[in-house]
Amino acid sequence: MAKKTYVLDTSACLTDADCIYSFANNDIVIPLKVLEELDKHKKRQDSVGINARKIIRFFDDLRAKGSLQKGVRLGKGKGILKVASHNLTILPPALDKTIADHEIISTALGEDETNGTRKTIVVSRDINMRVICDAIGLISEDYTENEVIKKESDLYTGLRSCLVDDQTVDLFYAGEDIFLDKEEYKKLCANEFVMLVSSSNEKKTALCKFTDYSTPLAEVITFKDGLWGVKARNKEQMFALDLLMDPDVQVVSLVGKAGSGKTLMAIAAGLEQVVSNLKVKSKLKDDTYCRTPYKKLVVSRPVMPMGKDIGFLPGSLEEKMAPWLAPVQDNLKFLTGDDQTTLDDYMERGLIEVEALTYIRGRSIANAFIVIDEAQNLTAHEIKTILTRVGEGTKIVLTGDVEQIDNIYINEMSSGLTHAVEKMKEYDITGHITLKKGERSRVATLAAKIL
Repeated sequence: MAKKTYVLDTSACLTDADCIYSFANNDIVIPLKVLEELDKHKKRQDSVGINARKIIRFFDDLRAKGSLQKGVRLGKGKGILKVASHNLTILPPALDKTIADHEIISTALGEDETNGTRKTIVVSRDINMRVICDAIGLISEDYTENEVIKKESDLYTGLRSCLVDDQTVDLFYAGEDIFLDKEEYKKLCANEFVMLVSSSNEKKTALCKFTDYSTPLAEVITFKDGLWGVKARNKEQMFALDLLMDPDVQVVSLVGKAGSGKTLMAIAAGLEQVVSNLKVKSKLKDDTYCRTPYKKLVVSRPVMPMGKDIGFLPGSLEEKMAPWLAPVQDNLKFLTGDDQTTLDDYMERGLIEVEALTYIRGRSIANAFIVIDEAQNLTAHEIKTILTRVGEGTKIVLTGDVEQIDNIYINEMSSGLTHAVEKMKEYDITGHITLKKGERSRVATLAAKIL
């Protein structure tokens, strides 16, 4: 295969600091303007700043191996990376030469002229930049190396329908042990929910939970009386409550549209096991009932504005965080009967903590029920940072809607929540369910569907 030259835009570097190692044996050109743009972001205290600092360190390490101007080989089986700039007169007259993106494009045009028959490809997360490149005859493509799925519909749902004979459904309801054949029902994941559908009558079904191919299908725990007044209104919510109340499933992810009950159910399950100090059955403790180890409920969400940021907020840390954590407080007030006194009492006693994710690095949180709301706005690196804070006896719940991402450097296929769902689905301490039906109100359901 003929070698290519990839010209990287700033957005690709800020999305993934390891992007320079993602192009096999092809050569990489970093426009000089990109280094200037990276410098502007290096002081940011978020994943963008982390990536900016990390890739700048990569470039500094490469200096020890040779000249960035002449080019440095990235390693065995990898191409050569160099930093370049070209005369701006090469740009079409209609493009403003003072705009950073256009300076980067001028470098790509210069490389394309000197490369002869070798393809020059601009890699950018910026859609409009890719459109401009195409308009002036440059090949361009999105950076997709950090995407774990090809499209949103490929995301693991946590539920699968399995066609079985009529007798199997009857035997399951009769309490008989039902095993699924590994060859016939391939690639089932631990804690995946299964709907057995009769081959003779599609309306005859049974809902169950898969553990592994050597373990019989388990019944789904329904919690008919609800948790803190919250009852399941559909089968997906029933599955979610089963995962949330299972002490052996230590990492739970809930994905669903607005109003599907993700956060409310997660907090309700946390309150039930922390405040009520509930006894639950655990496979890890010889199938005996034991009290949950959770001493507190920790609820947090990323500081990510929707639309234009309102800027710095005055006051103490608690006052600054109040607008961001208001949705969490709304759910807590609803579950405690809108009784602010009760909620304040729980918080003063240390049973409930509501805090920002900004300060989670360096912590080790043991014996807690953690809920991370709006997790779709987190990058894979941030999700990893959060999950590595989990100590012994802690359960963590990630909730989010991958259709409502406000972070401009990630999308549905590269979100940290998507990474967590896809990469952890095969492990027996994790569980996931996608909530498909909105239950907040008719207005919320209609808006989520048609707008």
